[in-house]
Amino acid sequence: MSSYLESLSKWIQLKIYQLEVTYSVYIFTPIEKFIFYSVLFLLFSLTFIATVLYLPHHVQFIASRAWFYMHGDAPAELGKQSVVTAATVVAGKVAEATASVVREL
Repeated sequence: MSSYLESLSKWIQLKIYQLEVTYSVYIFTPIEKFIFYSVLFLLFSLTFIATVLYLPHHVQFIASRAWFYMHGDAPAELGKQSVVTAATVVAGKVAEATASVVREL
């Protein structure tokens, strides 16, 4: 278990190093680093939240369109209900996983 944590820690350190070297963050003052990492965190968190909120609906929309193009309009409600159920289950599992990660932090 500790080897996994060590390898994860080294990987994260490597990614931080690559980010700092690529975007020259290592030459920033502490205040500039704080602003840079704050903006980066904001962008990633907003992207994650948008994905969690809107992806299930988008998948449902695409699946209903695919159902319509393959089978016509008549039984589309049956397919739509199964997609809604699947999207709800996926969204619930994502919410549970997010809650467990937040509890760990």
